[in-house]
Amino acid sequence: MSAPPVIARLTGHLGHLTLNRPAAINALTAQMVTIIRRTLALWAASDRVRTVLITGAGDRGLCAGGDIRAIHADAVSGGTASLDFWADEYRLNATIAAYPKPIVAWMDGLVMGGGIGISGHASLRVVTERSRLAMPEVGIGFHPDVGGSWLLSHAPGQLGTHLALTGTPIGAADAIAVGLADHYIPTARLPYLRSALARRDAAGAVASFVTTPPPATLAAAQDWIDDCYAGGSVEKIIERLTRHHAPDARAAATMLDSRSPTALSVTLRSLRSAVTLPDLPAALAQEYRLSAAMLRLPDLAEGIRAQIIDKDRCPRWQPSTLADVPPHLVDACFRPLDNPPDLTVEAL
Repeated sequence: MSAPPVIARLTGHLGHLTLNRPAAINALTAQMVTIIRRTLALWAASDRVRTVLITGAGDRGLCAGGDIRAIHADAVSGGTASLDFWADEYRLNATIAAYPKPIVAWMDGLVMGGGIGISGHASLRVVTERSRLAMPEVGIGFHPDVGGSWLLSHAPGQLGTHLALTGTPIGAADAIAVGLADHYIPTARLPYLRSALARRDAAGAVASFVTTPPPATLAAAQDWIDDCYAGGSVEKIIERLTRHHAPDARAAATMLDSRSPTALSVTLRSLRSAVTLPDLPAALAQEYRLSAAMLRLPDLAEGIRAQIIDKDRCPRWQPSTLADVPPHLVDACFRPLDNPPDLTVEAL
């Protein structure tokens, strides 16, 4: 028999969820989301469970995102399975954020896209020397979802805008600095932390293993990032990046030039809007509208084809330039749906 895609264990007072698709860097499937949701509901009602720990199997990462091959198949066929998956996934993201017991997320290795959704809303988010966090959705013609617009829009200054539009991966110290993580604990200490979480309160157990991470790198770049990304349009941002004297700013401009113009335009507006919304559920509801709209636009299927299916890294975006992205196309992505799904946090 094949191993289950999510392993749930009880040890002492600890409920331990392990994402168990190591060959795919634990990329999320609809089945995994269902298992996690149901297990969390059971553990919320259990007097035995006081803390939940979420980890990933293997040594490559907690979770590399969603199953985008399945999304590609849906996009090219005109299917609707992705809509159901996103509704369940976003509901899970909101459930994790509102969970009545501490959730400790072990953000070791790669944590991207849907992996941020599983861990970024937890109450205690732990990064390691191997952590590499990213929201790279614009690179496949999509937008930062799973609450990514909420998290990145609340990062200091314009750091979140930079990370959302470029998809740049960051390490442990930068993850803490931008608000995607809370604590740094070396990987070798995980077995000891797991044992402590089974016996002690979560905050005290985590605090006893925390140490100082290596120096952050984004802090040194915040001046030019804040200056360049304050622009009200992607065109203005690229113009400022191109003119800036910092080599990293010009490199960012080159990176943006390679991204989907539609995805860049939608993502910038998403972040500017998310920071004005009242809470995470409101941001998730907006993200669902964007996801539903972008599933039917050509860039999502083309971006996945170029990056994952054919791997030629040469996407043919439609429209191909920012100047050709009509405002009504972006407006349509934000338009309320006639029959939106209920993304309310489930009763726990």
